Amino acid sequence: MDFLHELWVEHRGKILGGILGLLIGIIIIAIGFLKALFVILCALVGYYIGKSIDNKEDIRDILDKILPPGSR
Repeated sequence: MDFLHELWVEHRGKILGGILGLLIGIIIIAIGFLKALFVILCALVGYYIGKSIDNKEDIRDILDKILPPGSR
């Protein structure tokens, strides 16, 4: 178990990058490039909104950052 922990600590970025690349490749093969791009974009927007909520930002401030002025 120490070996796996040491491997994780020393190569975390490489491991996560490899897994992420594999998942993106599978998604692109399964649903196509443009659809995969849309799914990834939605996931990034969801991550950003979730991170902002975790940081106790007001939902109006989050929407002001994402949406163009005058759209509310």
